[in-house]
Amino acid sequence: MLKSSTTLENDKIDSLAIGGFDGVHIAHQKLLSKLSKNGAMLSIYKHGLGLTPSLYRCRFVECGCILLDLESIKSMSSSDFVDFLKEQFPNLKIIIVGYDFRFGRDREGDVNSLKRLFHGEVIVVDEVKIDGISVHSRYIKELLKNADLRLVKKLLGRDYKILGEVVSGQGIGKEALYATINIKVDDFFIPKNGVYASYTYIDSKKYKSVTFIGKRLSTDENFSIETHLIDKKIELKEKEIEIEFIEYIRENKKFNDLDSLKKQITCDIDKAKKLLVPL
Repeated sequence: MLKSSTTLENDKIDSLAIGGFDGVHIAHQKLLSKLSKNGAMLSIYKHGLGLTPSLYRCRFVECGCILLDLESIKSMSSSDFVDFLKEQFPNLKIIIVGYDFRFGRDREGDVNSLKRLFHGEVIVVDEVKIDGISVHSRYIKELLKNADLRLVKKLLGRDYKILGEVVSGQGIGKEALYATINIKVDDFFIPKNGVYASYTYIDSKKYKSVTFIGKRLSTDENFSIETHLIDKKIELKEKEIEIEFIEYIRENKKFNDLDSLKKQITCDIDKAKKLLVPL
């Protein structure tokens, strides 16, 4: 039921920040800042496309990170859920939640229910706004759909990244265009189709890159996510890589021949070089 990436034992944990924590964004960080030295983030996650799926969100926190599958608790009443917390964390003294926290079967419980049911301190963190916008994961996803990466960065507190498994591509790029690394992405929310100035992380090293998302309209019309390392040739051994999206360059479009496509990619690379800071 519980998955943990912390060495802190459950009976030592005295404070919990509870929520979804998809994205571990600016508002989530406000909750985490209230934790004690022996505190942990309890992330109630659900399956599907996320900003930070499952254990990936633990990369963005310095505290203990515990994951709880929503499916395993969704039938619990609000009272049962609090009893579950007491059983799992016998030394729990402080619970930290957001102003809109809901829990229990059919979301029956709220912050007032929690204060009534939990015989300890309940800290409620107020709504967090950036530029007048309430910070929520669902809104960040809408921004990604529109490739508004600058506002995404403000709300997340960092540039958006995805993690993918390296897979074989068409084989055309290396021969007729530019060599790319193709990835398969399962659980991450994918930004708007098109071409991006990006950074690609391989074996903890950071490379300037241009990343394409969408159907390959000029060739086989299959969907792909592929990244080209700018002015770098490496022997790829990693099975997974990360891509960090910095700036949207252009929409996806169809070209009549590979020469025209290559000229456009050359322009994309030149533009990315101007957008990306030196490494």
